[in-house]
Amino acid sequence: MEEVNENSQSSQDTSEQAGTEQNAPEQNQTNNETNKDACKWAMLCHIAGLAGYVIPVVGNIVGPLVLWQLKKDEHPFIDEQGKEAVNFQISMAIYALVSVALFALCIGPFLLAAVGIIDLVLLIVAAVKANDGQHYRYPLTIRLIK
Repeated sequence: MEEVNENSQSSQDTSEQAGTEQNAPEQNQTNNETNKDACKWAMLCHIAGLAGYVIPVVGNIVGPLVLWQLKKDEHPFIDEQGKEAVNFQISMAIYALVSVALFALCIGPFLLAAVGIIDLVLLIVAAVKANDGQHYRYPLTIRLIK
């Protein structure tokens, strides 16, 4: 009879420990959800640069700028990646305007195409990195917003 009581006591202790361990992942899941949310918004800041293909000249700057301004106070990761996205899109707009100015020399169309391809490729790379929670800094960027 004593063995049965010891076994039942042991199973109660095990179930209490399991209950405690089950509560811990719920708390970690909440923290991960916050981080996932921050990663999602940071990724969207980068993806918003695609608005430049819909609304030329200003869409690529306005899209990331609006998202960054709306969400920058929620998480430092969103603030950092939003600034990076806006700075990159401003730089790409400057490079595109220089390319347009060089149309007279017949190299403008090629430079403009290169700027568009570089913009698209680096934007996708940055969005994937941000979604994974990695800090990404664009190359070829003039960092006007600090």
